[in-house]
Amino acid sequence: MSGRVGDLSPKQEEALAKFRENVKDLLPQLPPYSQDDHFLLRWLRARCFNLQKSESMLRKHVEFRKHMDSDRVLENWQPPEVVQKYLSGGLCGYDQEGSPIWYDVIGPLDPKGMLFSASKQDLIKTKMRDCERMHLECRLQTEKLGKKVEEVVMIYDVEGLGLKHLWKPGVDLYGEVLKMFEDNYPEALKRLFVIKAPKLFPVAYNLIKHFLSEDTRRKIIVVGENWKEVLQKYIDADQVPKYYGGTLTDPDGDPKCKSKINYGGDVPKSYYVRDQVQQNYENNATINRGSSQQTEYEILFPGCVLRWQFQSDGGDIGFGVFRKTKAGERQKAGEMAEVVPNERYNAHMVPEDGSLTCAEAGTYVLRFDNTYSFIHAKKISFTVEVLLPDRSSEEKIQKLEEKLETSLSL
Repeated sequence: MSGRVGDLSPKQEEALAKFRENVKDLLPQLPPYSQDDHFLLRWLRARCFNLQKSESMLRKHVEFRKHMDSDRVLENWQPPEVVQKYLSGGLCGYDQEGSPIWYDVIGPLDPKGMLFSASKQDLIKTKMRDCERMHLECRLQTEKLGKKVEEVVMIYDVEGLGLKHLWKPGVDLYGEVLKMFEDNYPEALKRLFVIKAPKLFPVAYNLIKHFLSEDTRRKIIVVGENWKEVLQKYIDADQVPKYYGGTLTDPDGDPKCKSKINYGGDVPKSYYVRDQVQQNYENNATINRGSSQQTEYEILFPGCVLRWQFQSDGGDIGFGVFRKTKAGERQKAGEMAEVVPNERYNAHMVPEDGSLTCAEAGTYVLRFDNTYSFIHAKKISFTVEVLLPDRSSEEKIQKLEEKLETSLSL
């Protein structure tokens, strides 16, 4: 079919011609399907038709493809067994216009188990391979339907999203994956549906949204309790797994279509090849024998998340989280209510990490406790962050919940 694209202004036509001339040395290094105007326009649109930025983006992409062996990854490379078994997601069905649909199932995902069992490079390469699978499916649909299919629909099932998913090394890796997607697969997303979003979703989204372009953010649709009806406005029932409100099943009748979608799960420790992940800490301190040290963090509104990571040197260390009480509470104002019980952690052997969703606003105190040691001082390295929810998505979820409560009361 033709590689020409209509609906371009004269300036855009001119930019496209100049862009093709500027990158003509790159085109022989790209697969045959990357030679047409549709492909070139993806890079121009991603950089608002800025020729210099578009060219720079495409040249970096060519180097990325060489480094990752993208042209042969589907034929010549398999992810490690643990990744194949426990990294959730999969291609299943097509929307009403023929675009492929990718499902990501977040709840069962075990970020810590994954990073203890597989290298970061293998995980990033697996997600790149998934992107190549989606693009191959788009090309097959283009041939089958006789019209250009360039974009995929994504459905994010975030039921069960919890504090384990906010583990910092896991979030950092997910950010790298998103950056890889934005830098190397521009204009590939049609729309992204977020379904079954819990109250923690706005916090998780706020952690990763800066990796997303404005164009990508505009394509994210957070859907409420009527998500099944919303999906079927865009996708016919026979293209949606029965588990997600459609009629599609596996040949054996499985409503989850597990032959196409992997639902992940906790990674067995038998797969672990390491017992920790290297972390960089922002602060260092020495806790003298028989003493403690505490740091305070102001939480302005409920729903924020406190996240911490620490390790110790010289032995174990006590750690707990407290909240300063306010006037009118059972204890006197300024006294401290225990929120996370003070316990001793073997953080000299395995780094400790944790998080807390703050149910109330106020001053929260993180205490490192060495009062039980009369001989040894302890050196600690730690990072503490206050994670804020994305207010727009938080308001969206709140409105969806209010709408549901109203409908239930009628």
